[in-house]
Amino acid sequence: MGFFKDFKSFLLKGDIVALATAVVIGGAFNKIVGSAVADIIMPIVGVITGGTDFTQKFISLDGSSYETLAAAKEAGAAVMTYGNLIQAIINFIIVGLFIFVVLKAYEKTKKKEEEAPAAPAGPTQEELLAEIRDLLKKQ
Repeated sequence: MGFFKDFKSFLLKGDIVALATAVVIGGAFNKIVGSAVADIIMPIVGVITGGTDFTQKFISLDGSSYETLAAAKEAGAAVMTYGNLIQAIINFIIVGLFIFVVLKAYEKTKKKEEEAPAAPAGPTQEELLAEIRDLLKKQ
């Protein structure tokens, strides 16, 4: 029974739950960034580079010259799809940028919370009791 008890306590630790939550949110965040890259950034990069679709860039290792990546794959040629690497690098840079922006905004809100002035401290209970005592003595 000790093994299962230890395993249960391991799984229910706050660190493990936080890590699992981060992984799930990271997966969802990756889909958002992937969509931003594929649907917004890469078309802009394509326009800037003259309509280049990086996912279709490849080198045929058998020396043949194929018109498209699909044609090369259909012919069974070994291909190096370096365009996918370029797209992955762009994706990585954009993910890093998004995370940087989110963390900067988070740090800014944390600084505002830390800089908020503390509420003015009122008299302590002892001070109030001493004041009441002094007022009663005067009467």
